[in-house]
Amino acid sequence: MNTLHKHSSGDAVPLAVMPERRPGRGLLYYLKRDRYLYLFLLPAMSFFLLFKYVTLFGEIIAFKDFRLLQGIWGSPWAGLKHFRILFHSQDFWMILRNTLLLNLYNLIVAFPAPIVLSILLNEVRVNWFKRVVQNMLYLPFFISWVVLGGIITSLLSPSTGVVNALLQFFGQEPIFFMTSTRWWPAVFSASTVWQSAGWGTIIYMAAITSIDPGLYEAAKIDGASKLRQIWHITLPGIRGTIAILLVLQMGKMMDVGFEQVLNLQNPAVFSVSDVISTYVYRVGLQNAQYSLATAVGLFQGAISLILVLAVNKTVKKLGEGGLW
Repeated sequence: MNTLHKHSSGDAVPLAVMPERRPGRGLLYYLKRDRYLYLFLLPAMSFFLLFKYVTLFGEIIAFKDFRLLQGIWGSPWAGLKHFRILFHSQDFWMILRNTLLLNLYNLIVAFPAPIVLSILLNEVRVNWFKRVVQNMLYLPFFISWVVLGGIITSLLSPSTGVVNALLQFFGQEPIFFMTSTRWWPAVFSASTVWQSAGWGTIIYMAAITSIDPGLYEAAKIDGASKLRQIWHITLPGIRGTIAILLVLQMGKMMDVGFEQVLNLQNPAVFSVSDVISTYVYRVGLQNAQYSLATAVGLFQGAISLILVLAVNKTVKKLGEGGLW
């Protein structure tokens, strides 16, 4: 039986790689044929459809004086009133500054952490030790911020915390980490590393395993040290992954984790810990100013979109694939 097909260019192409063509078969046929695959896809599609797309029409609340009894369509139009209130509010510029600064700290400290950890883990040759370290690094990612916040507060307590006990053992005065505007951002960034770095190493470890081992063998023959191998082989090999995750990280520059901040902040550090997400929670839910909270969210989403587009375009100009 002839297994080759003559392509228009004259090259022989195996029939196994030719696309299956069944004329007369409509969409319903393929939906029925692949019904179990679409069934697996249905929960994720339903989530994004219901909670990400259907709810978009509610953004018009930002341009209305929303009243709960009148509903979205019955509430009177307010134009840009709530945006003017927002931009003339001193609180807004404070929360915008805090949001950008905390995300900048995370970009400097938390973003490189999983890269460094994955490179270090890749060099570990004792398999049981490597597995134990990986499990310890992954564990915080699956713990709620309510629990993690309690652990961090207990560890840093000036009276009973382990950290201050060590400081006192070495003759230092206890530090009020959680109520100090100087130390709270550092605690926030350190907690982000603790919670998320282990999960990030999974992605980078997968990228490192795709690098051709022959490159390392050739580098060893040429006399390259371990640092040289990391710099010239490992880092270039995961550069595309780093670029994609950087674009995604920049998309979150206007969003700081609500649960993390809410469980770590207190009135003493409000000037450095109040961010957009907590402001929306306080204004929108506690004070019932739904239109103003929606205006904040719309502004946040617009800036995030601009950042993603700009960084993705920059990454593509540097020779990487980007998100699209």
